[in-house]
Amino acid sequence: MLCVLLSGCHEVDDDRIPQMPVNINLGDQGVWNAFGVSGFGISRNFISNITPTQPQGFHYTADSRTGFGGVLLIGGMDPYSAQTSAVLAYDLSCPVERQPDVRVYVDQETYVAVCPACGSRYDVTMSGGAPLSGPAAAKKRNYGLKRYQCLGTQYGGYLITN
Repeated sequence: MLCVLLSGCHEVDDDRIPQMPVNINLGDQGVWNAFGVSGFGISRNFISNITPTQPQGFHYTADSRTGFGGVLLIGGMDPYSAQTSAVLAYDLSCPVERQPDVRVYVDQETYVAVCPACGSRYDVTMSGGAPLSGPAAAKKRNYGLKRYQCLGTQYGGYLITN
């Protein structure tokens, strides 16, 4: 019984990034084909509050929202449903730095998200944004990336939301 109680100390804290609205409509098959992700490790950033916006050419509407620091969309495996070909979304802001302009990037060789400021590394393809190393993985921290929902639509695309 003691092991069960102590295991709670190792849970990932993915709530350090302020709650901000997320609404990216990739619900149409054509829009999904142009701006979605099509396989494991393939990623795309959505940031509406910079010039030029990312991705270039994506039409943000008045209802579009990209969270605190932007949204990382990536193909991977959902550790909570064991779905092996899943679309995953995270806030781009590093939970250690907690600044909207300190954004993780995906290392294309390892498919790991890396913070350029603190050096923390996060597993975004198989472990739900859990920290792998750096200050985010320190004993008393265990800060993970904030996750967002990817909801399939009847038109062959996805709605990214919180």
